[in-house]
Amino acid sequence: MTKPEPLPDNDIFRVVSWNIEHNGIGRDGADERWHLAMDVLAALRPHVLLRQELTRADMYGGRAVWAEAARLGGHTAFLAKATPESANPTGVYTDPALLVPTEYYEHSTGMWHPVCNPVVKLKGARGKLSIASFHLCSFDPGRRANEAKRLTTLGKPGMAAIIGGDCNSYPHTAVEVQSLPDWGSVEDRSHFEHRTIDRNGERVSDTEPDRILSGIHDDRPPVFVELGHYAATCLGQPSALAPTASLWRKDQGERHRIDRIYATPQIVGALTKLEVVVNDEILEVSDHPPVVATFSLAALRRALSTATVTAV
Repeated sequence: MTKPEPLPDNDIFRVVSWNIEHNGIGRDGADERWHLAMDVLAALRPHVLLRQELTRADMYGGRAVWAEAARLGGHTAFLAKATPESANPTGVYTDPALLVPTEYYEHSTGMWHPVCNPVVKLKGARGKLSIASFHLCSFDPGRRANEAKRLTTLGKPGMAAIIGGDCNSYPHTAVEVQSLPDWGSVEDRSHFEHRTIDRNGERVSDTEPDRILSGIHDDRPPVFVELGHYAATCLGQPSALAPTASLWRKDQGERHRIDRIYATPQIVGALTKLEVVVNDEILEVSDHPPVVATFSLAALRRALSTATVTAV
């Protein structure tokens, strides 16, 4: 397959999804990892940043949120609420040079972490784009499935959306079935309980959220297209299937691709590249690497002309 030509700088629209472990803040309050994470993000230059584990970022008037927005160059910031179960909310940052917010929604029904969901107008495009950062439940496969069902409401007919986050579960497609965990080698048995489901009397890896979000049933189009799988199978980029977490844990088996970005079908054709970025700085910052999706800005503008539904 012929590789696409590199895009000129003025035709790039970059979406980054990153779970920065506890927002880069140590238990002793040390913030060296946060500053290093901001250096990484400044180099990636996202137009949209989908964040997970913005731990206690709502404290002190949202000081950490505004500091991150400033380090990104003055991005517009959105932060979902923390919950009694978790002080690690999701957030979204958008580049005001390209994106004008028009609405903001927070989806909390049945969600371990409420979904942060701004709707924006892409300058030069007629339609709107719904953007969401999510963090599916780490310990309950049933709740993850319900959360994925909730996310499908962002892919209603006519709606254009890009959503991404930490799925805490595995891809369902045949191309990746060989990379699912070998549970016999996993030392952390609570992890086994958290990440497996019963299927026909056998405990297997939980792939249900990905199946709900991007599964094809009766040859009908999926609600979303998972961008890593699309990049690998349609754009000739096998590295798009690189594993993500855990970069740190050794007792949970090998790394697996639990951090993923999805888009509604009408805008997937604008994607030009999907990569998982791992380097020494990222290995120091978090147990998850950033996932970076690059779109052609011109193609995305054209695709958004078909979007008619703007909100849930």
